[in-house]
Amino acid sequence: MTGRAGKYRNLVLVWLIWPLITLGIYHYVWYYKINREAKEFDARIDSSPLTSLLAILIGWVLIVPPFISVFNTGKRIAQMQRAAGMQASCNPWIGLLLVFLFGLHSMYYQYELNTIWAHYGDPAEGERIRLAV
Repeated sequence: MTGRAGKYRNLVLVWLIWPLITLGIYHYVWYYKINREAKEFDARIDSSPLTSLLAILIGWVLIVPPFISVFNTGKRIAQMQRAAGMQASCNPWIGLLLVFLFGLHSMYYQYELNTIWAHYGDPAEGERIRLAV
C-alpha cells in the first residue's frame, strides 16, 4: 500500500512566525493541510480536513468541537506513525493539553509529523511512499 508524503515544516515557523505574520490565518491553513496530509498518507485514516477546520474555525461557539478536533488530529497522527511502521509517539492528550499552553499543540503535532517524514528520508511533498502496515 502506498500514500503521499506530507511537508516537512519548521516548528517555530508553524507555531509562532507564520501565524504572527498572517494575523493568525496561517494556523487555519496549516490545520487544514495536516488533516489533508493524514488522508492522503493513508486512505484508511478517517479524516475530513474541511470538517476539522470548521470545528476550530467556528466550532468555538459551542466550546467543545475545537477540543475534539485537536484530540482527533492527534489520533490521526498516531495512526500515520503506525502506518509508517513506527511506534506511535503522538499522544492526543498531550496535544489537547498544549492547546491551553500558548497553543503549543501546533508545534507538538508538527514535530510528530516531521518524525514521519524523517523516517522516510525527507521525501518531497506529494511523493508516493510505501506504507509499512
